[in-house]
Amino acid sequence: MSRRTSRCIPALPSWLPVDPYILALIGTVVLAALLPVSGTGAEVAGGASTGAVALLFFLYGARLSTAEALGGLKHWRLHLTVLACTFLVFPLFGLASHGLVPSVLTPQLQEGFLFLCLVPSTIQSSIAFTSMARGNVPAAICAGSFSSIAGILLTPLLAAGLLGGTGGGVSAGSLMKIVLQLLVPFLAGQLLRRWIAGFIGRHREVLGHVDRGSILLVVYTAFSEGMVAGIWHQVTPLRLGALLGAEAVLLALMLTVSWYGAKRLGFGREDRIAIQFAGSKKSLAAGLPMASVLFGAHASLAVLPLMLFHQMQLMVCAVIAKRRSRDPLPGKASAGPAPAEALN
Repeated sequence: MSRRTSRCIPALPSWLPVDPYILALIGTVVLAALLPVSGTGAEVAGGASTGAVALLFFLYGARLSTAEALGGLKHWRLHLTVLACTFLVFPLFGLASHGLVPSVLTPQLQEGFLFLCLVPSTIQSSIAFTSMARGNVPAAICAGSFSSIAGILLTPLLAAGLLGGTGGGVSAGSLMKIVLQLLVPFLAGQLLRRWIAGFIGRHREVLGHVDRGSILLVVYTAFSEGMVAGIWHQVTPLRLGALLGAEAVLLALMLTVSWYGAKRLGFGREDRIAIQFAGSKKSLAAGLPMASVLFGAHASLAVLPLMLFHQMQLMVCAVIAKRRSRDPLPGKASAGPAPAEALN
């Protein structure tokens, strides 16, 4: 999230380790629990949510610099390493979570846990943490961009293969919805970028409201459907605590694998920092719209693990980045930490 975009959300005290947008998401969930939309209102909200998702991915496509992404291809080993962490190692850990059912996770929460492992990496917060830790920022930009592009195709395909038989509703129809609601608008944004990039740059703050408003609408619609269907009666505080514990273990494993795995592959310190932050994180902005398309009425439980993991990764990675910013660099005097961007 850029500095301009971050002004779309009121600032919180610096000592409070909670992303203000997470508080907005929590408020939306509470609103859906108290005032769920149903009947004709649900149909209207569903149509608005579909349009908001399409607009969201159109803006993603229009913002992404194709030239910048292509220029980053020269660091292909780093990008392949991040993609392997995101779409190979993460899903393997997600599959291993089947062993937590039913003693730790319910089948529905495990399904959401596995979906979390299939979502692409972040862009903005990976860049911010890499900058703070004095890592390879251009590599983090490109790695996050490649992951987001690949996720539009790989996340639905992985979900179809790994979740197709678990009741998640992933089917050929869902894949077609992904193409129409996500991929087509994204490609349209890329094609029109040369004409609208200037407008988007001048109105970045206003469009930041559109971004976040679209995701909040998706969350409200999904959780309203869950309330009407009565699926929240299946979640207890004990199960939520168990889910948080499982996600803490997942995050610790991915931070360890991405850091020491990159070392074994011969990457230097700056590249290892970019790999760790891009390869251990998951995008809430990309995952929520995909879940609404793939899971329908089951989306509320499917996105709960992702929402919790998102906040956890921000808090943990912020601590790691601050510590790495104080590491002495080889042959250089110790410098202070680079200013961090607002995180998303």
